[in-house]
Amino acid sequence: MAELIEISDSADPRLADYRDLRDVELRKSLESSEGLFLAEGEKVVRRAVTGGFEPRSFLMAPKWLDGLSDVLATTDAPCYVMSEKAAEEVTGFHVHRGALASLKRRPLSSVESVLEGARSVLVLEDIVDHTNVGAIFRSGAALGFDAVLLAPRCADPLYRRSIKVAMGAVFALPWTRLPDWYEALPTLSAAGFTTVALTLADDAVDIEKAVEGVDKVALVLGSEGHGLSSRWQQAADRRAIIPMSAGIDSLNVAAATAVACYVTARR
Repeated sequence: MAELIEISDSADPRLADYRDLRDVELRKSLESSEGLFLAEGEKVVRRAVTGGFEPRSFLMAPKWLDGLSDVLATTDAPCYVMSEKAAEEVTGFHVHRGALASLKRRPLSSVESVLEGARSVLVLEDIVDHTNVGAIFRSGAALGFDAVLLAPRCADPLYRRSIKVAMGAVFALPWTRLPDWYEALPTLSAAGFTTVALTLADDAVDIEKAVEGVDKVALVLGSEGHGLSSRWQQAADRRAIIPMSAGIDSLNVAAATAVACYVTARR
């Protein structure tokens, strides 16, 4: 069972994993070098531990101890107990869900192992906003997709904001990064997937038509600003569009993913 350790000093060095959570660049450096990530909130902490990630420690306000007692019973990691005000001094913001956990990252899986048995996958190119990545994972998990593949420059699915928006879906949906950006889509096609790129290209067809009758499908989505690169648009087996009206040409990438996942799941 986790050891409960009461701490009143926000400068205590044992709290290093939880400092400066609003500083994105600092957190990226720390989490990469230490091999950790943070989960925030009772539900997300529970899903992370249930998903097999090993806790390094917990940080909680006293009122959250009972609600997570079953999770704390499964580990020997220390649980630092602080007032909400003191915790805010450590993290830099009010942890309104009352509980944080620092967990160990696992080595990335191979693309082959992530795709094993998969029929519906999402492939993300250069989506750099953590909120969008989290929302995409949540939509994919909710609508029955089997895996997510990320190009090298995509935002980290295990960054705290991504996890929070995904409501822990990043722990349930298999994912990994693509080692070869240039040949990624031809490699998927060779593995039996029909790659369908969401794009405004002139030859794009209605998403319903693009996925109709397809067995194994990979939906390909591009960056928030410029969309898919020309390389990935040309390398995709099919190009698809979500029909718009009222003078709007496209949706935010997270919203577009939800629509495309719904249509694809009904194929």
